[in-house]
Amino acid sequence: MSFTVTIQNPYPKTTVKQLLEEYFLIPRKIRHFLRIKKHVLINGAPINWQTSVDLGDQITLIFDSEDYPQKEIPFGDPRQVETLYEDEHLIIVNKPEGMKTHGNEPTEIALLNHVSAFVGKTCYVVHRLDMETSGAILFAKNPFILPILNRLLENKAIKRQYWALVEGQLPQKTVTYNKPIGRHRHDRRKRVVDHRNGQIALTHVTVLKQFKQASLINCQLETGRTHQIRVHLSHDHHPIIGDPLYHSKPKGRLLLHAHKLSITHPLTLQPITVQAKSQSFDAALSALK
Repeated sequence: MSFTVTIQNPYPKTTVKQLLEEYFLIPRKIRHFLRIKKHVLINGAPINWQTSVDLGDQITLIFDSEDYPQKEIPFGDPRQVETLYEDEHLIIVNKPEGMKTHGNEPTEIALLNHVSAFVGKTCYVVHRLDMETSGAILFAKNPFILPILNRLLENKAIKRQYWALVEGQLPQKTVTYNKPIGRHRHDRRKRVVDHRNGQIALTHVTVLKQFKQASLINCQLETGRTHQIRVHLSHDHHPIIGDPLYHSKPKGRLLLHAHKLSITHPLTLQPITVQAKSQSFDAALSALK
């Protein structure tokens, strides 16, 4: 497989060697074969490893099949995929509620399988949404881009905003939850606030609208702990309506929706922002008006 990337916004002054190692995160072994096989071209011509990369340059990378062996998974139904953004390297889709991001068993069909069928080849999970949660979710379309996107996720450069409909009215317009989250001692499915053994978790909440017995809030994540929003809100006595794990009387779907995702494309440095809609979430809001 080969990729051609046009440098539309300049990286800091860098060489081809630095670009492949520090920005594209290509493993050392693969970088070695790219160099000795002359499989890196700038504007269609072979280059020296210390050649500078400039604005407008077209960088072509040619990979052999053994560089990134293709993982095979069963294809799902491409009609299940609602695309929010797609290019040669990544795809962002609108996940419906009630569908797993990926299967737990090799033969289990989930959103990843549907996306792979839509793309026509195996895709890769960058981050996940709980089965009950709907909204924008990002997948890598090839193993070359996957570690780059993973690093952006680790560096909090992939911004995700969620809408949630919660019980009661929050006393403040904005609040930041910073209590650590760990595993539930007796229920493997659940997480709890755990000051002794939990991992740091930061959730920024803004109240968007107050209803008589509920609040519509926007949640901005700085960390990505399992069930983070759900745990923080239930611990503060404002569980998400419909939450089957953290609400004492769940009814209907979990009203948590990943409505916005923003990322700067790691290859072109172009900003990408998508927004996802959910008919069932909107219907639940309308019922409160």
